[in-house]
Amino acid sequence: MTRRTSVAFHRAVRCCAAALAGLSIAGSGFASPPADALRNKQAALSEQLAHNAFERPLHLESTQTSGDLTGDVYAIVEHPFATLDGALKGADVWCEILILHLNVKYCRASGGPPATALAVSIGKKHDQPLADAYRVNFEYQLESSLPDYLKLMLSAKEGPLGTNNYRIVVEATPLDERRSMLHMSYAYGYGFAARVAMKGYLATVGSGKVGFSVVGKTSDGQPVYIDNVRGVVERNTMRYYLAIDTYLASLALPPEERQERRLHDWFAATERYARQLHEVGQDDYLAMKRKEIVRQRSPL
Repeated sequence: MTRRTSVAFHRAVRCCAAALAGLSIAGSGFASPPADALRNKQAALSEQLAHNAFERPLHLESTQTSGDLTGDVYAIVEHPFATLDGALKGADVWCEILILHLNVKYCRASGGPPATALAVSIGKKHDQPLADAYRVNFEYQLESSLPDYLKLMLSAKEGPLGTNNYRIVVEATPLDERRSMLHMSYAYGYGFAARVAMKGYLATVGSGKVGFSVVGKTSDGQPVYIDNVRGVVERNTMRYYLAIDTYLASLALPPEERQERRLHDWFAATERYARQLHEVGQDDYLAMKRKEIVRQRSPL
């Protein structure tokens, strides 16, 4: 074999090996490490995702430390990963999602990549002047964008009533051609002032409200749900997750129909879990949100 023939032969061998490796990777479901981690979490939660009170493949959990509250939703969604990857990137998108939440009164994005500012106003669950709401300055950050993994974060150093270090984190990975695994985390820190404010809320308008985690059963076998501050974070985590889910579902509609459908579908989704999430009637919610969306889209 001549030197030239030998070089050509070895080059061909390397090309074949690379091609076979590529086929092996595709066939074995090769994934990046963060995608593998999210799929491993799905596997660990397989029983909870298959059997739960939500009547959908969804698991919600919460944790509390001495200065931090976190809610996590893990869900299998009927959307291809490409849909999630294209739909959830960009700060403007998140204003369309966040405004569905009862307490979000306004959202406006500014700046440009890699970090974008979101001016978000948080208020009460009824119509109110924007001047009476709390301004929270979020930063949108695309943390990871891989062929099989997406991660983004909204973060704010300070929040209303002495809360701080807000984080809304979303990550996703494909499961097959039509389904994806989605994880959303909602968390914030709290200090003395926030504890006092929360104590007042739980003793008044928040009294009797519960979250989703079952912590026991009554004498007749009915579930006893988590309450107190973990109940609060679970309710808001679920509201934000349903806003994401509703937004994604609306993308199949013509653009001019999407916003109104989102409002109706978000409200209907929350009413499926009325024990935890019911606050106002549909007519009041729709009227309030239509007004807030007009305000949000008006020129500065």
